[in-house]
Order: sequence, then structure tokens, then C-alpha cells
Amino acid sequence: MITPKHFLQFKDLNADEIAYLFERTRWIKDRFQRYERHWPLADRTLVMIFEKASTRTRLSFEAGMQQLGGSAIYLNTRDTQLGRGEPVEDAAQVISRMCDVVMIRTFEQEIIERFARNSRVPVINGLTNEYHPCQILADIYTFVEQRGPIRGKTVAWIGDSNNVCNTWLQAAEILDFNVHVSTPPGYEVEAERAGLYGTDHFEHFTDPMEAARDAHIVTTDVWTSMGFEAENEARCRDFQDWQVDSDMMRVARPDALFMHCLPAHRGEEVTAEVIDGPQSAVWEEAANRMHTQKALLEYLLLGRVE
Repeated sequence: MITPKHFLQFKDLNADEIAYLFERTRWIKDRFQRYERHWPLADRTLVMIFEKASTRTRLSFEAGMQQLGGSAIYLNTRDTQLGRGEPVEDAAQVISRMCDVVMIRTFEQEIIERFARNSRVPVINGLTNEYHPCQILADIYTFVEQRGPIRGKTVAWIGDSNNVCNTWLQAAEILDFNVHVSTPPGYEVEAERAGLYGTDHFEHFTDPMEAARDAHIVTTDVWTSMGFEAENEARCRDFQDWQVDSDMMRVARPDALFMHCLPAHRGEEVTAEVIDGPQSAVWEEAANRMHTQKALLEYLLLGRVE
């Protein structure tokens, strides 16, 4: 049996593969906008396994798979034997014999790694506590689409060093750009958890305004991610000075984009003036989740398409 190619962390793809995916994304998105059918995955099935709630991940994968001519099946762990203690390894052996590709949105990265080791088909990380590779694939494509190559540019990450931050850091190592991270004390990046190769593309700032200075992208996320709700009160207190507002955007480059993986809490991690303002790319960023994931699905199942 040929070992399938998985996308569990951003570093599972190299720079050449990402460049190819962006080229395919542009082509696929153009066909979609012109209402031209593109069904390379006819008769193929995507199984989507959700342990965490979702809007954009489910919709983008389900709609995207159907637009590629295939079908998508939604499984919630509460409604399956996984929710009753079936070993992940056993579930992977069975599920991967009944479909062509699996997307999992869960808690610990270890769960998706165990599933992938026992899967006969490609496995995609739809989000874990540690990483969110599909999100950053879409974010970087959005920047490339609107501003050009990201190599050598600066991304300012303001807030919690969570799964999205970790994935930005991995992407910077692969695509040769810089990430300025500013977190409150006690929420700093953990290099091992982030899966960093080195620190050449990463710099930490105690002052979020300095992190944002001359940045090409200013991005953030909610102060309290899923699974950390018990810490919400403390986090709201700790993160008060880490809100992206118009003053912060003014110290970034004049053409800087604001990004957010959504959902957003206006008045907490970002002001309404910024997320609804002219520099915000959040809506196209969300839409591009579907298009980049379509390119990813096509690549994992068919390889490079000439």
C-alpha cells in the first residue's frame, strides 16, 4: 500500500508544494467565479470528523468537496463510537476503508497523529489545540492574492500564542517571512509546542505597538480559544492592552492588511473600526478557506494536475 500524504501541520508541505497549491487555488477560484464546472473528484468521498464546533471549517470543506464533484459526510464524535471510547486507531482503520480522504477537527494534536498513522487515505488537520494549517494556507493565499509574494514580509501577531500563532511561525520558516509576536506575560510562544525549526524568522515584543510597526499583516484571534473557557475572566483582564485598534494599524505599513480567523469579538481583541474597515481582509480570507482547501484536496488525492 502506498503511504498517503497527510496535512497535519503546515510544515508537511514544502515551499514548492505551497506555490503549486496557490497556483491551483487561483485557477480553481477563477473557474468557480465564472460558474464553470470543475469535477476532478467525482465519486470521491470526504469524511469530516468534528469534536470541536465549527462554522467555516465545515462549510468550506463540505461545499468545496461538492464543488469538486465529490461528496462530504459529517461525523460528530458525540454521535459515533469514537464518542463511546472506540480507539482512534480502530476508527481510522475502518473509516479510511470507506472513503478517500478524512478531515478531523479535534483537541490534542496527538489524536490526529494517531489517526493518520492508521489511515489508508490522506488526513487533513481541520484544527487542533496546537495547529490550524488550513487557516494559514488561506491567510497567506489572501495576502499573495492582494499584495503579492509574502517572502521577506512581516506579519505581526497580537495576542495569545495559540494554534493559529504556532502555524504562522511554521509558515514563516518555510516561506521565508518574519513574524513579530506580542503576547501578555505568561502567554508567550512555546517553541517546542509550535514545532519551530529555529528562531531566525520570529521575534518577540513586549509592546504590541512595536510588534505592529511597519508590518505588512496585522493579525489576531480571540483571547479565549475553545477549550480554555474557564480562563476567560483572567484572559480578558490580561489581554486588555493587546487589542488591535486604529492606532495599531496606523503604525503598520499604510497598505497593511488586517486578518482574523473568525469568529471575532468586537471590542475585545479587535475594534469594530478595524475589522469592518478598509484594511480588513477577513471576509475574503474566510472565503479563501474553501478555495485553498479545494486545491489541497485535489493535490492530496490526485497529485499535481497539469
